[in-house]
Amino acid sequence: MKGQYELGPIRPPSEAYSLLIRATRNCSWNRCRFCDTYRGKKFELRPVADIKEDIDTAKAIYDEIRELAGKSGRGSAIDEVAAMVYNSPPNDSYRNVALWMYAGGTSAFLQDANTLIMRTDDLEEVLKYLKATFPSIERVTSYARSQTAAKKTVAELTRLHEAGLSRLHIGLETGYDPLLKFTEKGATAAHHVEGGKRVVASGISLSEYVLLGLGGKSMWREHALETARVLNEINPDYIRFRTMVLKPGMPMYDEDLPGGKWELATDEEVVTELKLLIENLNCSSNVVSDHIDNLLQEVEGKLPQDKEKMLAIINRFQSMPLAERTNFRVGRRVGIYTCLDDIKDPRKRSAVDGVVSRIRKNDDGIDEDKLYEFMQRFV
Repeated sequence: MKGQYELGPIRPPSEAYSLLIRATRNCSWNRCRFCDTYRGKKFELRPVADIKEDIDTAKAIYDEIRELAGKSGRGSAIDEVAAMVYNSPPNDSYRNVALWMYAGGTSAFLQDANTLIMRTDDLEEVLKYLKATFPSIERVTSYARSQTAAKKTVAELTRLHEAGLSRLHIGLETGYDPLLKFTEKGATAAHHVEGGKRVVASGISLSEYVLLGLGGKSMWREHALETARVLNEINPDYIRFRTMVLKPGMPMYDEDLPGGKWELATDEEVVTELKLLIENLNCSSNVVSDHIDNLLQEVEGKLPQDKEKMLAIINRFQSMPLAERTNFRVGRRVGIYTCLDDIKDPRKRSAVDGVVSRIRKNDDGIDEDKLYEFMQRFV
């Protein structure tokens, strides 16, 4: 076991079990003030030949794991051998392939931040080669930028869809132009709408990411209303929520927070923002809250039919007594609670009560800075 191929640093939570293939390195924009994932790293287009070589290496690892299963007498239970390799891999490439095989081997994710910026012919060639090498792959997804999608024709995007590109994940973040400018997102609301509509028209499934709390204390209302407006125009297949979490190394944390240019919204304020956003969504998207930093992760559903259900969850949280809301917030931030009903579980409640007592302040409040540190661990 010695094969190894290049892997990028991140992928969406929904691609946890996907085969990862690095098509580009780092981010083609890399100026967003709320992100440090690729800070200080140069963007590069990888040669198609190098990407194909990585796909071949992944295939060699795949074949080797299948061979190990055959030699062990477990040929009909490849997932068992894949699990063993995953738990004790010689490198991260084996870990990725083994996990992918264990999960069924049906999806792949092209890294890094904006694979769509590749020449259409090159990306099409990579997609076809990947699908030919791994016929079991049913879904291929990747990150993209709205600006890049807006520069591709619908015909080009359709070609990519026909070559195997199933879904694009785009960081909308907000539809409010002053906030897009402040955070140096490198796109306008019009870019978001144009790029998103072209992707939808091509048949490629579209996931748009919304950054809850991005408006802080001063722009939260405009952030919610304009984001809803843009999403209604695009009508993406998925709307995925992320909660704004800053940490050292991000320009907004290092420069804007100390200078008072931007003030962090509280959990309660973010929930109010989320409620306003959902109230104003008039599209047919699937709402997904698949990140641990989201306070109300159970606010999910299909629009428009599940709108009232999602709003009911928010109303339930807001109607809870302050002590109960605080307890739930702490339980979520330390990873004990996943939904509002978990607060009724005596064992989980006892564990959270212990954490609350450790971070309580003399004024009967809790140490919000400490609670925020819990959130920062997952960024």
